[in-house]
Amino acid sequence: MSVLERRFQIRERGSTVKTEVLGGFVTFLTMAYIVVVNPAILSAAEMPVEAVTVATALGAALFTLIMGLATNLPFALAAGLGINAVVAFQIVGPGVPWQVAMACIVIEGVIAIVLVLAGLREAIMRAIPHEIKLSIGVGIGLFITLVGLRDAGITINDAATGIRLGDVTAGPPLIALAGLLTMIVLSARNIKGSILIGIAVSTVLGLIFGVLEPPESYAPSIPNGSDFSTIGDALHPDNLLDALTWALVPLIFVLFVTDFFDTIGTAVAVSSAGGMLDENGQPPRLKRLLLVDSVAAAGGGVLGTSSNTTYVESGAGVAEGARTGLASVVTAGCFLLTIFFVPLIAVVAQTVLLGEQETHPAVAPALIMIGYLMIRLVADVDWNRPEAAIPAFFVIAGVPLTFSIAAGIGFGILSYVAVMVATGRAGKVHPLMWALVPLFVAFFCSSWLSEHVF
Repeated sequence: MSVLERRFQIRERGSTVKTEVLGGFVTFLTMAYIVVVNPAILSAAEMPVEAVTVATALGAALFTLIMGLATNLPFALAAGLGINAVVAFQIVGPGVPWQVAMACIVIEGVIAIVLVLAGLREAIMRAIPHEIKLSIGVGIGLFITLVGLRDAGITINDAATGIRLGDVTAGPPLIALAGLLTMIVLSARNIKGSILIGIAVSTVLGLIFGVLEPPESYAPSIPNGSDFSTIGDALHPDNLLDALTWALVPLIFVLFVTDFFDTIGTAVAVSSAGGMLDENGQPPRLKRLLLVDSVAAAGGGVLGTSSNTTYVESGAGVAEGARTGLASVVTAGCFLLTIFFVPLIAVVAQTVLLGEQETHPAVAPALIMIGYLMIRLVADVDWNRPEAAIPAFFVIAGVPLTFSIAAGIGFGILSYVAVMVATGRAGKVHPLMWALVPLFVAFFCSSWLSEHVF
């Protein structure tokens, strides 16, 4: 056995070094778009784009490496989509600069760290019924599918219905469909690397037909001092004090709940897809996983990239057979290299306008295939028991239709408690589940609380 196989227990988990390297690279390709998308979103908060780009890649590399080495799991982390939108469009405003918003991220991450060390975050995850955990994976699968369809331009926004079929004869949908068809055919024939090959097909076709633009330069570039200007600003005492105000308490709470339950959902979903759940339906090395994720949340604020969190796109690498932390080490190495090759990576993760909608046609097929792999968990839900079926339904419907993993989980937990009370089994509800009820009520009422209380 090689050193790598012994260190990461590769053979024990039924994998090979080649499979782990491939899985880590595929995970990187499916989430490389964050290096481009995160700076674009945070630029609305008047943050320096170049510095955020470098910090985003650096944070993804650092925390993904820590995850791989500390947990030996194929999970990757990066700046969280949704959380960065809260920073850019809800926190930052008159009198609240982006440095204070990043201080809010640090505070949220520290709270999560304390809860993990106290065992509360892990206890909450263990208290959630098995059917709700399964439905979280299904809901996230539909969520990722919807993201993929939108990123492909196959579905588009509609003022009347919210969403509808787009023009599939346009360039972005066509190259995305070509990549998706490639993945479908290769997956049906059990050919390894199908997702990676599909991404390559979409990218090459996009370049040939002018849907994607080639990079301005293929030469690597070395970041300069100004490219690290966002690092550390959140830790300035004035920014931390400004973040600890009543006006920002509801938003810190929203950040915390979103990050908390997004991680739980992602961990369960990706572990389920890879057959890595233990006999109790829990992801392996759960406490370490949650601790690394919490440290990454605070660390994202320190770097100035918003909270870093575990990515459901890790499922792409798992789908390719990755089962160990070596895949995460590979993903981390790829992200580190993006600091020097941002123009090249931007080709695959390139944003293409389709009307007024932004698309990422080269990586979109991978997201759709991840959705297919995750939705298969729906067969394991016991649909004959109301206390299992009703919460599962609300989670599965709630996650994609609200475009929020945390909101979908909230629907499931509230409906579970309601069903148990209605059937005279309130005493069988875990105390921590009861504790989550006011937490989610406050989460859903955060706008009202901000307006009338804080």
